Amino acid sequence: MATLFKVLENGYEFKDGGSRSEAINFDIETNKIEVVGDRPIVGYSLLVGSCNARTYGSDYWLTTEVTEILEETENEVKFKTKNSIYLWTK
Repeated sequence: MATLFKVLENGYEFKDGGSRSEAINFDIETNKIEVVGDRPIVGYSLLVGSCNARTYGSDYWLTTEVTEILEETENEVKFKTKNSIYLWTK
């Protein structure tokens, strides 16, 4: 199960978690989604959440494109997107 946290100045904010973790590319011209992995990858957006519909709230969180990997271990990746910094855990 993957979990995604937004890194704040004073800690972390939970964004989503679940069995779905996909590094994706959305091609606007063909309207197709390409899944290239299950963890953050530079140049791709990261989607983390549930494979099933939930009763309340969203089923996933989708980041903007990953621009830089800041720290990486086997079970954690701290990364920067166009808008924010996140921590992904597995």
